[in-house]
Amino acid sequence: METIDNSSGVGGLLTSFRKLVKDSNKIMFIGTAGFCTPFAELMAYAIRDTNIEIGFIPETRPEEAREIIKTPFGMQIGDNIDFHADTIVLLGGLSMPKMGIDINDVKDTIEKVFENTENRTTIGVCFQSALENQCWIGPIEFDHIINSDLSIKTLKA
Repeated sequence: METIDNSSGVGGLLTSFRKLVKDSNKIMFIGTAGFCTPFAELMAYAIRDTNIEIGFIPETRPEEAREIIKTPFGMQIGDNIDFHADTIVLLGGLSMPKMGIDINDVKDTIEKVFENTENRTTIGVCFQSALENQCWIGPIEFDHIINSDLSIKTLKA
């Protein structure tokens, strides 16, 4: 893999994401309900003023796909949406062993989302190399991966 961008912080994550999806028509985030949902909403916020349709698939259940909509409170999960899309953003929370998600089920979900779609883009977004550490790169053919690291400092005032 070749590094095409280096940045830091939440702003860097959102800018990198916005650049990668600028030509997308419809994006489906695939991630764990609860853990990944806020990250999908945060990244969706970066493209809130575009005409890109955005949705979220919980785990490997495309039939439960929901739209991500702009509200006065930011981006939030809305009503049912057709799960077919030209861009998939696979969130690294799926690969965490404690989630118990089978990679083959993820691959099947990706194929369903891309059904009858010619121009396909698969983007992985993770923290601390989760997709690489769980050996999902290769079995899943990513076009791009955004890998972020978190540095935490807790202060006592």
